[in-house]
Amino acid sequence: MIYFFSFIIVLGIPVFLHELGHFLAAKSVGIKVEKFYVGFDFFNLGIKKKYKGTEYGIGLFPLGGYVKVAGIIDENMETQSSGKDYEFRSKNVFQKIWFLSAGVIMNFVLAIFVFSCVTLYEGYPEIVDEPIINEVHEEFPASVAGLEKDDKILAINKITIKTFSDLQHIVKNNFDNEISLEWEREGKIYSSTIIPVKSNKFEKGEIVDIGIIGVTPYVNMIEAGVFKSISIGLEQTINWIEYISYSIWALITGNVALDQLAGPLQIAKIAGDTANSGGFYSLILLMAIISINLGLINILPLPVVDGGHVVIAIIEGIYGKELPLKVKYSIQVFGTILLMSLFIFIFINDLKSLM
Repeated sequence: MIYFFSFIIVLGIPVFLHELGHFLAAKSVGIKVEKFYVGFDFFNLGIKKKYKGTEYGIGLFPLGGYVKVAGIIDENMETQSSGKDYEFRSKNVFQKIWFLSAGVIMNFVLAIFVFSCVTLYEGYPEIVDEPIINEVHEEFPASVAGLEKDDKILAINKITIKTFSDLQHIVKNNFDNEISLEWEREGKIYSSTIIPVKSNKFEKGEIVDIGIIGVTPYVNMIEAGVFKSISIGLEQTINWIEYISYSIWALITGNVALDQLAGPLQIAKIAGDTANSGGFYSLILLMAIISINLGLINILPLPVVDGGHVVIAIIEGIYGKELPLKVKYSIQVFGTILLMSLFIFIFINDLKSLM
């Protein structure tokens, strides 16, 4: 049961708020909302209820959601339009872009809010940049060499180490190479040779090899006020946007295999495992990261997702007229086929990873 509720938190809330963003933006510029769905209602399978002219529902395909407004071709290929003022097509390009981008904005706002609240409650970490070891992980080179908690690293390859950053820099660039290490413990000097093991790190769209020896520094938790917490929340959101953007680019360029894509089943498992091991705060931090993922995917200039509609709205704004209906329809057909294919691929991926 914890996996189900964890899944609802980490994916359901970001999807709901994304669609709520579209809903509120539509209302703000006078666009009629015909449908509000969490989850895709493919094949008309879902729970629905009509209220004040809007159909609210939960689709049975939990990979997203959508808001259907009057006068736009959506995922359901509905093309009815009568040229009324409440239709999407009757609005100017800025109003269209505002409506189309509001879901993404809401996802980023959610992430900033979560990161800010966690920082306000727990404070923020500040590394004690002294070459003193806080933790030694078992079975890693440092543990094998005899290093212990509170040991102070003095030199590597006879190079004086003044900060923990110095230690990390040298170790990082010496994977699989033997290095000499000197450290101090209770006034006594010890020395040994050690070979950092190779690990992988994702940097700016590429997986790079780095060396590690299995030690961590001391970290102080610093209290933060409201404004400092918001500043850190914004900074963390920007950092994650950058990191995930590089990840998406890595998938597109082939630097990361497509089988690394995770769908609802894997997300449910990750969410449940996170809730079990890390508790509530770890779970909502995962929700914030997934919310950023959702926002970035939706802003991509691809058919069906928000970014594709934004591109069309900009093109129409530049040329001062709408694209032919057949062109829009063809784009949506292609996008829907692509979306369904991606959903099937991810679903199969999930099953493989859970077997």
